[in-house]
Formats: sequence, structure tokens, C-alpha cells
Amino acid sequence: MRDYEEVTAFLGEWGPFQRLIFFLLSASIIPNGFNGMSVVFLAGTPEHHCRVPDTANLSSAWRNHSIPLVLQDDREVPHSCRRYRLATIANFSSLGLEPGRDVDLEQLEQESCLDGWEFSQDVYLSTIVTEWNLVCEDDWKTPLTASLFFVGVLLGSFVSGQLSDRFGRKNILFATMAVQTGFSFVQIFSINWEMFTVLFVIVGMGQISNYVVAFILGTEILGKSVRIIFSTLGVCTFFAVGYMVLPLFAYFIRDWRMLLLALTVPGVLCVPLWWFIPESPRWLISQRRFKEAEAIIQRAAKMNNIVAPAVIFDPAELQELNSSKQQKVYILDLFRTWNIAIITIMSLFLWMLTSVGYFGLSLNVPNLHGDPYLNCFLSALIEVPAYITAWLLLRTLPRRYIIAGVLFWGGGVLLLIQVVPADYYYVSIGLVMLGKFGVTSAFSMLYVFTAELYPTLVRNMAVGITSMASRVGSIIAPYFVYLGAYNKVLPYIVMGSLTILIGIVTLFFPESFGATLPETLEQMQKVKGFRCWKRSRNSIQREENPKVLITAF
Repeated sequence: MRDYEEVTAFLGEWGPFQRLIFFLLSASIIPNGFNGMSVVFLAGTPEHHCRVPDTANLSSAWRNHSIPLVLQDDREVPHSCRRYRLATIANFSSLGLEPGRDVDLEQLEQESCLDGWEFSQDVYLSTIVTEWNLVCEDDWKTPLTASLFFVGVLLGSFVSGQLSDRFGRKNILFATMAVQTGFSFVQIFSINWEMFTVLFVIVGMGQISNYVVAFILGTEILGKSVRIIFSTLGVCTFFAVGYMVLPLFAYFIRDWRMLLLALTVPGVLCVPLWWFIPESPRWLISQRRFKEAEAIIQRAAKMNNIVAPAVIFDPAELQELNSSKQQKVYILDLFRTWNIAIITIMSLFLWMLTSVGYFGLSLNVPNLHGDPYLNCFLSALIEVPAYITAWLLLRTLPRRYIIAGVLFWGGGVLLLIQVVPADYYYVSIGLVMLGKFGVTSAFSMLYVFTAELYPTLVRNMAVGITSMASRVGSIIAPYFVYLGAYNKVLPYIVMGSLTILIGIVTLFFPESFGATLPETLEQMQKVKGFRCWKRSRNSIQREENPKVLITAF
């Protein structure tokens, strides 16, 4: 019996067909980059204070002093959610009293913003915050908006793999792209915050499903030497490209509805890809649709200028692919023994807290000093060298040390932000970007590291449950950003401390670099503290081309 890769080896690894699939599938990820982070600008909160109606009978002096001042970042600014009681200051104004001279402002009674708010338009013309007044008593709705998007991502993670197994990779890829684009378009016509957030959940489901299915389709079509590059540099870098496009759109389009309309256009432009991206031959074979799979390989061979065999897939030869039965495994197998349970629990925390750091830093960009559009672009740009660095480190160095190292780097520079003087905000921005670099590098290494720790029997399940933990991290990340309402540096102190903590935990993992991939639960390495697992030369050579197929969630 020959396997699929042996049968299709005549195609080569990097011909015109493989290059086309690599770049088209990677390009389909670009809309995920700006849809995943669009909440940064759609739900941006501009400076605001209570509205004082024009009908209020106030002198110019009292109108200028109608809002109490509070100390924020070592400077006095108008209170965002309180004003002096309008009836009281109107009475003082009618009596000809002057604020501060005849009346002690600190003794005046205050009230909430009964007439709404005045929002600054220096940065945003409109956002969902200004549209539906998501400030003060309702400011909890802003982080909840981002969290609900990631709830949709979590739900999409559950169903995307199952749907693609049932209906095919290509069909679900374009169906989920349609869901993401279509419901983003419908969001433009939202009449209230509740409608917007419900639609945002569905957009999140489509966003991750598109990402996952494109990942699966690429890993099943491309050869093993290209597969690792596609799953790291290809998918991740094009996601970062989409992320970089977002602030460019947002800079020129500062109305949230028009911005959302502009972000749906690239999704429509992906429609022609239907005629260029084929179905997965592996999936077709699993459905016993051998003629369709063979037609795809024949076209690929023609594109690569290679003469294909007359019969590529012999059903009798590949029968074992369909008839072989694997041992059933359950999620409790990841906790079967004390050693396995410790590794699983540490992996869950590693994924979750790394995700908190990544999404927390990404969503906190508008709260940085300086231009939020430039800061967002830099936050996206720093991901490209982070992915390249992660790929280079994975090829040559022990896993737990490089992951712990970049986490220590990321957490350490975030903790330094609190000692930077307020006037040196550009230094703080630089430290945030360096922290994002470290956390992003670590995040991109986790799939490979987790897949190498677990045996073949439960490998996909382990990667699945741990990446689900990362979705939980993304759901709670907006609330770490929300801490900035109390203190600007508090989010960085918390995220930096947690990043260093999980970096320490990483040192207690067994080392997987160069070790033979385990096939059974009994072959899993033990938690050995700081002692490094010994490696043989043969195992190191095997590492250069590991036979790991990771299914992303």
C-alpha cells in the first residue's frame, strides 16, 4: 500500500501549481486580518464630556466652567461623566456670580450627563461608541463588543472542522468567506448596539472558519516541505498584511459605517478565487471520489509541465486509507495520568495567557499616546519579523527555551513601561511594540510545540483543546484593556506579569526539539523541570522534516 504523498510525489514540491495554491490561499487570509482587529476603530472611544444644551441660561464664564476638572495622567482634563448641576449654576449665572471667585466650584453639587455627551472628532468622526453613547454607565459594552466577537470565533472553531469534513474544504472555505463578508455588510445597517453585536458574533464565526479551512486545505494540498512554511510564514504573514491594511483604511475613512463598507470590498474580490483553488484531493479520496481527485492532480501535473501516470489513484491500492480504523480517543485521555494531566494543564495556561497578551496589546493600540492609526500600523508591522524570527528559531533551537525566552522578553519590556516618564511617550510605544514582538513570536510557536509533545493518537485533539483555551484568552483580553480606564500603565503591568509567569511555567515542559515524535501516551516525555531532554543525532535529523500535520482550530 502506498500513501497519498508517495502517489503524488511526481508533482514535485514547489512547482507553479504549488506556488499558485500557496499564494491564493494565503491571500484569502488577508480579510481576516482587518476583520479580526476592526473593532479597534469601529469601537474607538474619543474624548468626551457632558453636553450642556444651548438652551441653558448660562453666561460664557459659567458655560466654560460647567464641567468639573479631574486629574488624569498628571494633567487636569474635563470630567467625562459628570457636570455641575445645571439648575444650580444657572441660578448663580442669573445672579451675576463668577465661578471660582464668588463660588467655590469644589463645593458644587454634580450630576450625570442628562443631556448626552459631546464627543471630540479629532480622531474619529463616528464610531459605535459615539453612535449609541457607549460611555460612562454603558462603557462596559465596549469591551463586551470585542469579547462577543471572540465568542463567535470560539463557536466557529467548534464547527469549522466538522463542516469541512462533511461538505468539503473548498465549499466551506467560500461559504465562510461569504458569511464573513455578507454579515459585515449587514452590520452597516445596524440600528442599535444589540443588533451590531449579534451580527459581530456571526462575523467572528465566519472569520475563524475561513482561516481554519484555508489552513487545512493548504496543508492537505501542499507537500510536507512547503507545509510548515505555509502554516507559519504564509498564513501568519498574510494575516499581518491584512492587519496593516486596517489602519490605512481607517485613516482615510473615519465614519464607522463607511469604514465597515470599505472592509467588505476585499471579501467580494475573493470570489474569482473559486475558479483557481481546487478541492482537497485528500478529502475527495476519503469520500471515495477518486476520479475527481485524479482530475485535480492531472491539471496540477499539466501546470507543472509534468507527464502524469495514466492511473494515479488506484482504489484497491488506496483502500487502506478508507477502511483502516483508528483507536477511539476521548478528551479525558489528555488527563489519563498525572504526567499527561500536568502537561495538558500547563499547555492550556500557556495558550490562554499568551493569547491574552497578544490580543490585549493589539486591542489597546488606541489607548497609546500619539497617532492611533500609526500605532496600529506599527503593531501589525512588528508581527512580520516576529513570525520570521519564530520560524528561524524553531529550526535550530530547543522549543521550551526559545518560547520562554521570547515570553520573558515580551513581559519584561512591558513591565518597563511604568518607569518611563510621561513626556517620553515614544519610548513607551517602542516598548509596547517590542513586547508585541515577543508575545507574537511565542504565539506562533505554540502549534508546533504542542503537536510535538503529544502522541499521534491525541495530537489533533491536544492542539484543538489548547487552541480553544487561546480563544478563551481572546475573550477576556478586552477586559485587560479596560483596566486602562483606571490607570494607563495598569494593563501593561498585569499583562507583563502574566507573560513572565507563563514564561517560567514553560521551562517546566519536557523538551521536544530533536526527540522522536511519540506514537502512544506511554511514550510521552516526563515533566523534568529544568533538565533538558537528551537528543540523538538521528532524532535531530528527523526534526529537520517532522511528519506532523496540524489541524488548526
